[in-house]
Amino acid sequence: MSRDDAESRRGQAHAKGLYPAPLNAGRSRNMQANRRSDTKPEVSLRKALHHLGYRYRKDLLLRLPETRVRPDIVFTKRKIAVFVDGCFWHVCPQHGRKPTTNEWYWAPKLQRNMERDTRANTALKEAGWTVVRIWEHEPLEEALQAVRSALD
Repeated sequence: MSRDDAESRRGQAHAKGLYPAPLNAGRSRNMQANRRSDTKPEVSLRKALHHLGYRYRKDLLLRLPETRVRPDIVFTKRKIAVFVDGCFWHVCPQHGRKPTTNEWYWAPKLQRNMERDTRANTALKEAGWTVVRIWEHEPLEEALQAVRSALD
């Protein structure tokens, strides 16, 4: 899809009220730059794990009976799924904040994210997987320890 096509589709979605128009071009660029994978905390954790000799799959789609799940780091043989969650997107109890602009859009979206996380945890556990969730603000050493504890 060309950039013009994508902009046209976004404009149509804004016109239909499916999601809010950006406040300005800078905000729009900022939101488009948010990554689904390969975030700085996730890359740092992966590098540290690799340096310690652990081998894993990244961003692997797991097709479970009731749902599909895409953990950030997956140890397939040991059935361990690691998620590195962003504080805003997954509503961190310590750093998550309630949106003040376009709350009609963001509040339900963030609620759906939390519900999806709960469903993913449940589906993985029912399938015999160990789930490790790490907040992006956690120090690297704590994150490493959480993953290593699950691996041992």
